[in-house]
Amino acid sequence: MAQTKGRARTPYIVKKNTALLASSQAFSGAGGQMVPTLAPVLVVQMINNASLAGIGTSITGLSRLIIAYPIGRLTDAFGRRVGVVLGLLLTGCGAGIIGAAAIMSNFPILLFGLLVMGLGTGAVQQLRVAAADMYPPSRRAEGLGLVLTGSLVGAIFGPILIRAAEWLAPGFDLEPIALAWFFVPIAVIGSVTLILQVRPDPKEIATNLSEYYPDYVPPPAVQGTPPKVSIVTFMKEYPKLTAFVSMFSVQGNMNMMMAMTSLALNEHGFPLSSISLSVAIHVIGMFGFSIPIGRLADRIGRRNTMLIGVFVAAAGTWFVVATPYYWIITLGTFLVGLGWSGVNISATALYADTTAPAARGRVIGANDTFTATAAIGMPLVGGVVIETMGLHFLGFFGMALMVPALYFLLRLRERYPGTYEGPGDRARAAAEG
Repeated sequence: MAQTKGRARTPYIVKKNTALLASSQAFSGAGGQMVPTLAPVLVVQMINNASLAGIGTSITGLSRLIIAYPIGRLTDAFGRRVGVVLGLLLTGCGAGIIGAAAIMSNFPILLFGLLVMGLGTGAVQQLRVAAADMYPPSRRAEGLGLVLTGSLVGAIFGPILIRAAEWLAPGFDLEPIALAWFFVPIAVIGSVTLILQVRPDPKEIATNLSEYYPDYVPPPAVQGTPPKVSIVTFMKEYPKLTAFVSMFSVQGNMNMMMAMTSLALNEHGFPLSSISLSVAIHVIGMFGFSIPIGRLADRIGRRNTMLIGVFVAAAGTWFVVATPYYWIITLGTFLVGLGWSGVNISATALYADTTAPAARGRVIGANDTFTATAAIGMPLVGGVVIETMGLHFLGFFGMALMVPALYFLLRLRERYPGTYEGPGDRARAAAEG
């Protein structure tokens, strides 16, 4: 593992780039919660059937599946800014298409807009790579936390934008659920402006990390350009496989619960602004504690923090379905987001710990490809489960999703943060001993 002598001091250029990345998240994050908040309601309004309520979240997952690995290759070749800007532009275009579909009440156009917006939000996930690039292992998870905390501001703005849409819609002779989508392209312009000011590109910093942190000693294992890599080669490494499975579990559960919670609150008669507030509190769980979670992962290890995250997400899943009361449901969805945050930050740090800078975009792309299958399937499964078995059974199903993650995490060893050992490594060591 690479080492630094004591706590690494953050250079000014890294502080500046971190602030710009976090601020861009604040702008774009406001649109990020539109899909789980409004899409289920919009779908039911158009087709009068709850079984497809989760299709918006599933299409977003399909989009990430399509774009995740190619955008990783792009950012590995040309830098992180290119991929993030492309993603932001696609996000703005997709939101505009969804707004037009809502005005026309056109279901196929709605699906196309969700696909385009999903491609954008999938590409913007390369921000995580940019954050990890700029910090040494001793502070890598904290750096991720600093950037991801910017989404908290977006979570605060989300309900404000929807409330503004409810207020302004009569003047435009539009439904609020249609007008809200047209605020997203405006936010995207601010995000793109900030990303273009990030210099040098985070990938360049990662390649020359010792120039920014003089006490940093790079590990020989990740020097130079790695050989040809693919999703298959990543999956053969037990630490990465553990992170992939853990992210699959919490991502699938979170996407499912977000979509179904929005639908449940709507069926209980809560207005759009109340649903948006609940989703915003969920997003606070996802990003509001990113800094302390990052510091925790740097202190007690990525594996231990992922274990805590899995248990917290499972507990939140039960709270969502336990009662019909608004604030208990909202507490549950908050905990689901908080658990996801612990796994997401720790897994991303693990990927950076075990991957050379020239391949990090692809390993995050591989992760997003793998988790996108959960994001596609689980919301659709959730809709069917509610229709056939009821909301309470959905809670048991969500908790069962955590079992594979627990299995892999309990078999992973981390002697100190960033140094990993799988069951195969222990067996080889025993044979050699």
